[in-house]
Amino acid sequence: MFSPCHINRTQWSALVATSPVSNYFQTPECYDFYSSLTFLEPFAVGVDENGELKGVACGYFIADGGKLKRYFSRRAIIPGGLLLADDITDDALRRLLEKLKNELSRKSIYIEIRNYQDYTAYKSGIESAGFSYVPHYDYLVDTTDGKATFERFSKSKKRQINAAQRKGYRWSTTTDNDEIEAFYRLLKHLYRTKVKRPLFPLEFFKRLAINPHGKILVVKKGETVVGGMACAIEPAKKVYEWYVCGDVMATYAGIDYAVQNGIPCFDFMGAGSPDKSYGVRDFKSKFGGKLLEYGRFLYICNHKLYRLGTWVVRYLY
Repeated sequence: MFSPCHINRTQWSALVATSPVSNYFQTPECYDFYSSLTFLEPFAVGVDENGELKGVACGYFIADGGKLKRYFSRRAIIPGGLLLADDITDDALRRLLEKLKNELSRKSIYIEIRNYQDYTAYKSGIESAGFSYVPHYDYLVDTTDGKATFERFSKSKKRQINAAQRKGYRWSTTTDNDEIEAFYRLLKHLYRTKVKRPLFPLEFFKRLAINPHGKILVVKKGETVVGGMACAIEPAKKVYEWYVCGDVMATYAGIDYAVQNGIPCFDFMGAGSPDKSYGVRDFKSKFGGKLLEYGRFLYICNHKLYRLGTWVVRYLY
């Protein structure tokens, strides 16, 4: 496996600072965070030209559940997209993706690259390496001016937030294990009964709370936790909504955190597929964000297992 020991970390950090598509999820620090988690197997694949690092794919392997579900849910996820230099050549991009396929295909049914930036300039090169582009929406909320941010909320969301605050609902950051566990119980119930998708274990949330690039926000009424949000934090750029549960105040907490800390953007980290109705997208649309389609790239390593696994995993959830 290609790992950070094969990548010059000084050059890696320099590429993060100069790439037009960089974000926290592509950094050495994010790789280190993945490495601290017992349930993930992180990877980082790099490519250079003339001794200079030009591209990195940073992500993790994961599988869920019992023996059967784990076998059919084996996947490699690259959150944040590929970290690429603005002058990466087609040849270097091809070599990066070939490395990625060669190393990851042995253990994964599919590889998914989740873009949090515009990859139009690189799209044809990625597709020529066998990856399919999958349309996927996202909402970004401008949080540079708190008053203007709130004014862009829909009337119904303004009314709901004001009513909740009058009733005593408040949000705060936390590293308290009891509060994190209370938040996790609510989140786990939501994912089991409604979302019906995999959820990271409690370990993830406790470690994120003490990570310099993470925050757990909880919404409380009195001393009772009623919701919250797990965020990744990029101080000069964005707050990312990694996980959320609860009513409107939970989403407001993430946006308000960005406003209060001078972070210029709140990223919902996805709003579903354009060709499918999605109630969560309707909810997110009420917070005055800009609808964008950065999409994803998908490489299926084993088509037979992918087709069968889609049915098996859906049935088991």
